[in-house]
Amino acid sequence: MSTPIVSAVTQRWVLALGAVASLMAALDTLVVSTALSTIRHDLGASLETLEWTVNGYNLSFAVLLMTAAVLGDRFGRKRMFTVGLGIFVVASAACAVSTSVTTLIVARVAQGVGAALIMSLALALVSAAFPPERRGMAMGLLQGITGLAVACGPLVGGAVAEGLSWQWIFWLNVPIGLVAIPLVATRVPEGFGPDNALDGIGLALVTGGAFGVVWGLVRGNIASWSSSEVLVALIGGIALLIAFAVWEARAREPMFPMRLFVNRGFAAGNTAIFLTFAALFGEVFFYAQFLQTVLHYGPLGAGLRLLPWTLTLFFCAPLAGALADRIGERPLMVTGLGLMAGGMFWIAMVADPAMAYGSLVIPFIVSGVGTSMVLPSAQSSVVGAVEHAMLGKAAGANSMMRELGGVFGIAVAVAVFAGSGGYGSVEEFTAGFGPAIEVGAALALLGAVVALALPGRRASVATSDLEATAASV
Repeated sequence: MSTPIVSAVTQRWVLALGAVASLMAALDTLVVSTALSTIRHDLGASLETLEWTVNGYNLSFAVLLMTAAVLGDRFGRKRMFTVGLGIFVVASAACAVSTSVTTLIVARVAQGVGAALIMSLALALVSAAFPPERRGMAMGLLQGITGLAVACGPLVGGAVAEGLSWQWIFWLNVPIGLVAIPLVATRVPEGFGPDNALDGIGLALVTGGAFGVVWGLVRGNIASWSSSEVLVALIGGIALLIAFAVWEARAREPMFPMRLFVNRGFAAGNTAIFLTFAALFGEVFFYAQFLQTVLHYGPLGAGLRLLPWTLTLFFCAPLAGALADRIGERPLMVTGLGLMAGGMFWIAMVADPAMAYGSLVIPFIVSGVGTSMVLPSAQSSVVGAVEHAMLGKAAGANSMMRELGGVFGIAVAVAVFAGSGGYGSVEEFTAGFGPAIEVGAALALLGAVVALALPGRRASVATSDLEATAASV
């Protein structure tokens, strides 16, 4: 099946609107993290309860990404993307007017539903709009903005909460979404997947499995990893995902063809992006805390001092995406994950209560450049490994692996931090910070090893051409 021809003007609209919507959804992943103290005071809630203002969003977001891709393939990617924007805007307004922590959590869960539709379908729409030879560049721009939003979430949340009020964290989404919705309706072409029916059993299995795994990961450090709640959630979730794989392998019209995992580009790219986001979310979670707790900067000051790390995502990711179009994804992913791991190991080694901030600048840049090389390359390797009709499903699977990796990374980093240190003093925090970052670095290094399994540029193109030919026969 050949890729439909889309005009250059339409391509720019698709990329711009996909990037703006993804920016909002990704930003809200961690935007409330540095405003929790202010929200806790205003709503009179416990910090343990408020943790669900972060986890509730991530839970519905990660669980529904695959479902979002299937709905987009069935009912129209543009249509469901617009629905996602509408849900996100209404839920953001509900967050802003919340007068209790319960209503805030419910609104955050609804935000996550909208974000799942936005993120999964933005990737599918951009992938479909650009031909293979320009897809890496487009992915670089999209993922550079998305990665920047994730990394800047604590900065934006701290700056808004400190300068205005925490409600404005959510109000900012409303006018942006209201402008984007009519533009999407008029400027973005509709696209569908090959399915003409919904696989209800497969949808239930993958949603339930993802829910169990994510629930276990977000509750592990709170309820104890050996608690029956966590063990049942993790074991049950994994069992449902295995059942999903078995069901899809036998289904006449599967919602997700398991044969895609036989493709090295698809399998290695998804595994690498899981490990990349596991390391990245661990960094996001602890770097701002280190600057505030150990080096005594305020939320805004800490965010500004993270700019050597975060700005590389905006400037370098588009260049890396364009380079991937020329030389292939494997060298960029292996090198990028190696740089990411090296920068993190460097930061873990120099972290000390008596250190000067300047000692962090170079390793921040090294780690940021590495991350910028990986994000667009991993996305490009995954969507480039499948025929055009499978773009929606490939994008949904990739988005789910990315978010599951983020939840997994925070859970592992927090567990290691708690085992080696704590919040009792700056020395105790530093004692836990180093090992937590080292574990993240090890995950990135493992990702570099996985990326070695990616096919070379010629092999990747030949495989995609072969699959496209087979699909058209």
